Amino acid sequence: MTRMHNPPHPGEVLKDGVFSEGAVSVTEAAASLGVTRVALSRVLNARAAISAEMAVRLGKWLGTSAEVWINMQAQYDLWKAEQSLKRQVAKIPPLKRAA
Repeated sequence: MTRMHNPPHPGEVLKDGVFSEGAVSVTEAAASLGVTRVALSRVLNARAAISAEMAVRLGKWLGTSAEVWINMQAQYDLWKAEQSLKRQVAKIPPLKRAA
């Protein structure tokens, strides 16, 4: 499977897709989701990750699956980790298996 180069934070996807049209406010969405406005705002501004619980809530609210949001977060987290560990990981030798 090919991974996306520099994938967006899922909060940015949510912000651009749902909140860009102004049909729903962050306060209204937070109330619908059963979370605080601050918690939702942190996700939308990429200052917090989408937890499993938030993924379930978003899936129900948006008519998607929780896996969509968890996978998006995992791709984002993995890309960030690869970038920050690039030099250290380059030094790790591959496991030599017995023939």
